[in-house]
Amino acid sequence: MIRAGNVRSRGAEGGLRLFDTSTRELLQRLGSATLHEAQGRYGALPPGIRPVAGPPFLVGSAFTVRARPGDNLALHHALALANPGDVLVIDCGGFEHAGVWGEVMTVSAIVRKLGGLVVDGAVRDIAQINTLGFPVFSRGISMVGTSKGDSGILQETLHWDGASIEPGDLVVGDLDGIVVIKQGEVETVISAALEREKNEQKMMQQLANGATTIEVMNLPRP
Repeated sequence: MIRAGNVRSRGAEGGLRLFDTSTRELLQRLGSATLHEAQGRYGALPPGIRPVAGPPFLVGSAFTVRARPGDNLALHHALALANPGDVLVIDCGGFEHAGVWGEVMTVSAIVRKLGGLVVDGAVRDIAQINTLGFPVFSRGISMVGTSKGDSGILQETLHWDGASIEPGDLVVGDLDGIVVIKQGEVETVISAALEREKNEQKMMQQLANGATTIEVMNLPRP
C-alpha cells in the first residue's frame, strides 16, 4: 500500500550498475527477443510499454518505484537516490492521463548518468527528450501535469503481467520490448543467447541455400 510521506527503500546491493561498451553492444546485438527466449521465455514486460523518446535501446540495473497515479514525487526521490547506470522502472498502475516525466527530470537523469526510464504510465515533453537523447519507454504520452504529494515506495519488487522486477535486476529494452534478467542469471542467459544466435545463423545459411523453414525447424509437414 502506498502511503504519503512513507518512502521505503530496500535497494539491492552489488547490483549491475555500469556496463562497459563491449557488454552494452553485445546486449544490444542480441536484443530483447533473443534474451527472452534464452531464459525460457520469462521476464517480458507488458508489450504496451514501448520506446517513445530518445534512443530505442536501454540497459541498466532496475531502480524500482511504485508511484500513485497522477503523482510524480516518488520519481523525484528516485532521481536523487539512483546510482549511475540505473534504469528507473516506474509502476503508475498503467495510468495514462498525466505525464509523470518530462524535460526537467530528463536533464537531471542525464547529469546523474542514469541508463533510462521505463514507465507503466505516461510521459510528456517528447520533442525535448528526443533532442536530449535519453531513452524513455512508456505506455503512453500525456501533456497533463502531475501533483507532488505522495512519496510512493522505492526499491520494492514489482509484478507486471507475470514478470517480477526486483531492485538490481538487469533491464534491456529495444524496439521489440523490454526483458528483465535476474541478477544472478545474467551470465547464464547471455551464454544461452549467444548459443541461440549461433544456431540461428546456421538456420539463416540453410534458408539462403533453399531449405524451407519447415525443414530447418523440423516442423510438422502440411
